Amino acid sequence: MAEKDRNFHEKPMVVAVTGASGAVYAVSLLRELGRREIPVNLIASQMGRDMLNREAGIPVEGSLVEHLAAGGIDTKNFQGYDVDNFSAPPASGSYPARAMVVCPCSVKTLSAVAAGSCRTLIERTAEVMFKERRKLILVIRESPYSLVQIENMRSATLAGALILPASPAFYHHPGKIDDLVDFIVARILDHLEIPHDLLEPWGRKN
Repeated sequence: MAEKDRNFHEKPMVVAVTGASGAVYAVSLLRELGRREIPVNLIASQMGRDMLNREAGIPVEGSLVEHLAAGGIDTKNFQGYDVDNFSAPPASGSYPARAMVVCPCSVKTLSAVAAGSCRTLIERTAEVMFKERRKLILVIRESPYSLVQIENMRSATLAGALILPASPAFYHHPGKIDDLVDFIVARILDHLEIPHDLLEPWGRKN
């Protein structure tokens, strides 16, 4: 690996899990980041932990990083932070975070991000992404959208966020739920400029 690429991959990726349906997207994303040995700073809200429990069977109590490791995810480069820990490194603009993905992103979190609220470590880290001009991806999982939510997406986009709805396509002929999940994770990885083998690009024959 070239030194430039090595330094790029050593920059930590912040992954936040909030209280929207779609926790399986977060688990799949974390699995792929772990496979590629990319450092991850992991933050989950209380409702995010609840959804991970409901949809992925991950216990609410205890270390999320340890639970993920027990589930077969390579977490040796993962560091978890409590959602109320404002002294955590991702809260500072001097911390060299590579990018942030909120997956899934609840509309409550969207609203806070759009307003520049900093009530939790997730919201503060998102604000850091804005002020430091770093990539912020919000994986919204909601349907339909209210006008308020649309305006919040507009505000977040103008501030620099990328809105990536969890809306999988079907041109790749998915045969199981994992294929639909992988489609969204592949799109996230594309925008993070991380190579993957989850999905063939449009137009390329298998």
